[in-house]
Amino acid sequence: MTNRLAAETSPYLRQHAENPVDWYPWGEEALARARTEDRPILLSIGYSSCHWCHVMERESFEDRDIAAVMNQLFVNIKVDREERPDLDQVYMKAVQAMTGGGGWPMTVFLTPEGVPFYGGTYFPPAPRHGLPSFSQVLRAAADAYHKRGDKVRESGAHLVSALAATTRADPAPTGPETLEAAVRALRSQYDPRNGGFGRAPKFPQPVTLELLQRHHVRTGDAQSLEMVEHTLRRMAAGGLRDHLGGGFHRYSVDARWLVPHFEKMLYDNALLARAYLHGHQLTGDPEFRAVAVETLDYLATDMLLPEGGFASARDADSEGEEGLFYLWTPEELAAVLPGEEAALFGRLYDVSPGGNFEGRSILHLPHPPAAVAEAEGLRPEELDARVQAARRTLLEVRSRREAPFRDDKILVSWNALAIRAFAEAGAALGVPRYLDIATGAAELLWETMRRDGRLLHVRMEGRAKIGGFLDDYAGLGNALLSLHGATLEARWLEASRWLADEVLTRFWEEETGTVYDTADDAEPLILRPRDAMDNATPSGPSLAAELLLRAGHVFDDDRYRSASARIIEREAAMLGRFGPAFGRMLSVLDASLAPPLEIAIVAPEDDPVTRALVATAHEGFRRNLTLIGNLGGADVLDVPLLRGREPIDGRPTAYVCRAYACRLPVHDREALRGELEALEAP
Repeated sequence: MTNRLAAETSPYLRQHAENPVDWYPWGEEALARARTEDRPILLSIGYSSCHWCHVMERESFEDRDIAAVMNQLFVNIKVDREERPDLDQVYMKAVQAMTGGGGWPMTVFLTPEGVPFYGGTYFPPAPRHGLPSFSQVLRAAADAYHKRGDKVRESGAHLVSALAATTRADPAPTGPETLEAAVRALRSQYDPRNGGFGRAPKFPQPVTLELLQRHHVRTGDAQSLEMVEHTLRRMAAGGLRDHLGGGFHRYSVDARWLVPHFEKMLYDNALLARAYLHGHQLTGDPEFRAVAVETLDYLATDMLLPEGGFASARDADSEGEEGLFYLWTPEELAAVLPGEEAALFGRLYDVSPGGNFEGRSILHLPHPPAAVAEAEGLRPEELDARVQAARRTLLEVRSRREAPFRDDKILVSWNALAIRAFAEAGAALGVPRYLDIATGAAELLWETMRRDGRLLHVRMEGRAKIGGFLDDYAGLGNALLSLHGATLEARWLEASRWLADEVLTRFWEEETGTVYDTADDAEPLILRPRDAMDNATPSGPSLAAELLLRAGHVFDDDRYRSASARIIEREAAMLGRFGPAFGRMLSVLDASLAPPLEIAIVAPEDDPVTRALVATAHEGFRRNLTLIGNLGGADVLDVPLLRGREPIDGRPTAYVCRAYACRLPVHDREALRGELEALEAP
């Protein structure tokens, strides 16, 4: 027997299609039933790669007795948070306000009007560790609704009013002092031993690392760069990283990056690839380059779908156990590797009897490979060759294990992060394959994810649906500006301008000088979602501020620049109080404070010389770079930097400009490098 979720395209919803719970997807059918029957709503929100979501399903949603209580007392609605981030944002804020915490699975009890009156996260099937049983919670929530309905509605209304008040703020000036306050806060949270910020659990926070990288470039502060370098190295050495297949897991449950929650998310890997690329651009460190390449290669191998877009996630569990796919024992190594090779690999990656996770070992590097090579009497290159051979063998063996479930839905906002990472790395590192991957994904989104003049949010099994959110529009706009800068194709410049205009048309509110996360004609909820704080991904308002700042430079349009500045000024108080939680918006502020550096490249065709100029333009880490171009005389929008620019003597030509005032044109990468150095000299 299946319930209504069997007809949904979301893999997460389908995972619950055979529960004995009478689940509804979010929609008018469920809401109308709640109103007609005067029933409270049980809203359950999670996602396909969430370990504790699976636990609660096995323990409660598959239990017929618990399901019977749910069906008797509630209209039960299941939501995929990745499909409906607007619902997740609204009700997560409510749960946090009511309980002081949040997470997934999220369980919220609503009136038929959608107003929350109680909530939490995971509830066990029997009382445990101070938590009531799920059945007790169900009966208590239903009892409160029916016996104290007026009080429930009154307290719910107060909660909604309080949440709405958090979206209001008065604008104020921002400047370098705002950035300095955030950096001081990060220094106080920094873990000098293990890298990263705060205590366990530890999240990678790539947008925070970018803020520190920018601070170093702006001020020359060595400590900011050291914090980034140490964190990047410790994450890369830890179990957070998949040392066989590449890529990073979601986060570490301990302070030293050893034991991860084993799910792999598209957005984490896209953002971390850029963080390591920036680390390489700033320091020239080949290790950072190698990790960036390995991470992108992982995405290209495991997450890239045949149609061109990227899947969303890999689950944490396989064969009913968390992390089993990634774990090893000494006996497993000895069964597939020659004795000396198994022992060497085990020493390097700490595979030992008893292991470091539930009797098995998470691969990690407790000691630098160079130190292991010295201890073993090997040259570093000899150790590397032997380990690489062992890795290939073990990766082939691992491929025969039952792989964790992959969620193949294509989300525009997360794909945009991947497109940007592949485009920028492809140009900076000179890897044409990355540019092809970025182009293929961008083409899929542009050709299949627009309908009736608007961008859609999600695609699964060839079906695109749900109106796009702010981070879809703004994230894709930023990605396409980067893709244009990497390929010089005019179509991406034109598409990015359409997206910037749509941000101002659908999400901007002139009266308050800010943007909302949902379009002005989206489904009305108990309040219109708006959150400028970064979560696992950059916030929609920060991505919008970034897109509008960049588009303002490209198209010399004060309308864009003014909106970007107002979005940032609207958050001045929050940036001052909680700066580290606004990493991307502070990075946009940093870019806005830097003199704009502009590079225009015009060329008859995409040839090796043109690609060399593009690669040179991507060298280094620059705070406010605008890179545009024209190939083959293609028609482009009216762009000031391209007016009157043609290839001189039929040769690829680059113009380096500051505030639209350009220096003499150059034709090769050494000359372009010299012009950049001259313009950036103190």
